Amino acid sequence: ILLVVSGGCVCCGFLLNQHYNPAFVSLQMMKHAWDNYKRYAWGLNELKPISKQGHSSNLFGNIQGATIVDALDTLYIMEMKEEFKEAKEWVEKNLDFNVNAEISVFEVNIRFVGGLLSAYYLSGEEVFRKKAVELGEKLLPAFNTPTGIPWALLNIKSGIGRNWPWASGGSSILAEFGTLHLEFVHLSHLSGNPVFAEKVMNIRKVLSRLDKPEGLYPNYLNPSSGQWGQHHVSIGGLGDSFYEYLLKAWLMSDKTDEDGKKMYYDAVQAIETHLIRKSSGGLTYIAEWKGGLLEHKMGHLTCFAGGMFALGADGAPSDKTGHHIELGAEIAKTCHESYDRTRMKLGPEAFRFDGGVEAIATRQNEKYYILRPEVIETYMYMWRLTHDPKYREWGWEAVEALEKHCRVDGGYSGIRDVYNNHESHDDVQQSFFLSETLKYLYLLFSEDDLLPFEHWVFNTEAHPLPVLHKDDGNKEENQK
Repeated sequence: ILLVVSGGCVCCGFLLNQHYNPAFVSLQMMKHAWDNYKRYAWGLNELKPISKQGHSSNLFGNIQGATIVDALDTLYIMEMKEEFKEAKEWVEKNLDFNVNAEISVFEVNIRFVGGLLSAYYLSGEEVFRKKAVELGEKLLPAFNTPTGIPWALLNIKSGIGRNWPWASGGSSILAEFGTLHLEFVHLSHLSGNPVFAEKVMNIRKVLSRLDKPEGLYPNYLNPSSGQWGQHHVSIGGLGDSFYEYLLKAWLMSDKTDEDGKKMYYDAVQAIETHLIRKSSGGLTYIAEWKGGLLEHKMGHLTCFAGGMFALGADGAPSDKTGHHIELGAEIAKTCHESYDRTRMKLGPEAFRFDGGVEAIATRQNEKYYILRPEVIETYMYMWRLTHDPKYREWGWEAVEALEKHCRVDGGYSGIRDVYNNHESHDDVQQSFFLSETLKYLYLLFSEDDLLPFEHWVFNTEAHPLPVLHKDDGNKEENQK
């Protein structure tokens, strides 16, 4: 039976000759995003889809090709073979790390190192392994601090590092230095060089020695003194992926990394006690903590936590398993409300629970949507772990909103104000839209045996990395 569609969103055209297949729609969205990047910005970092030209962020310094490297595994998973082949050839001939430029260690790690590792594990193509290890080696000087807590910014030619000038008293940022673990463990695994894993295990040691206020981890840590900066705690920006990597380090270790496991469940307990609150309308949200005072605000980035709580439910104390799944479901619902309460049905960058509002952005500088994946990420985890059909329905609502408001002739663009009647586009197609948002949509609408959770763990940029089983090390040695 063919689905006959009239009017509605742009994507409906894709459905005319398909059985109702949302996974096919997300593949077509990927094709539109990729083809336009290729047409107008090939080899550059990102695409400006309205201007139809390249866009470069200072996060990557002079390294080019962020969209290509970030999209490799999505192309592979979606079986876009021709596009994957072109991307691989570009990496072989043009991906160059010998540049005199200052880069964000965190962003280059999660997008470039993560993207290359994932492409290697999926395809077995040696070029990706070599490039990942080469780039990993270039990042090592970032750890040359008195404590071994890495700098945020590194000149990859000179090896000189520094921190963001705005970060509390020269501090490194929890979500940045805490989001290297998965990739660096794999770099050691694939290179046979233990130094990568040693660097990230040392970060754990520094954190373990410190007193945590109320069991919480502040967002700022000084890499020289080894002391916390200001006591600001967030499960959104500045903090988010640190918690995610504690859980995933344990899962990726085939559940042998007991330190990671303990740190994660202890942190969740502190978050529940001090940050998780319920609004008068019954919505569960995660507030931010500033020196003991709560700010009743939740960022779009924080919405990943619904999926994290659900993913971690299985390892929680047995009387808490159902509770963690329920917590994930409640966060998913709140984040869905943040989408549903806008005109465009796309979520704002941050939303508040004060002054009589619930799950609504009240400040102009929080009303934008830059094609972020976190809400769809949580839908994907909740679907896989509960098979409640509402998560696929909510994912489809997001597809319709993206097609209606973000799709333009030249690709996909973020929106400046999701509460407006008319789109004002920001003219950037973020590399993470191809790496994360579209991949999570595709996985949400695919069978569970595509990248099953017992074999794969996703880095914070949605790059799948394999679980390292105890005998894997010997296997690698034998292959050399």
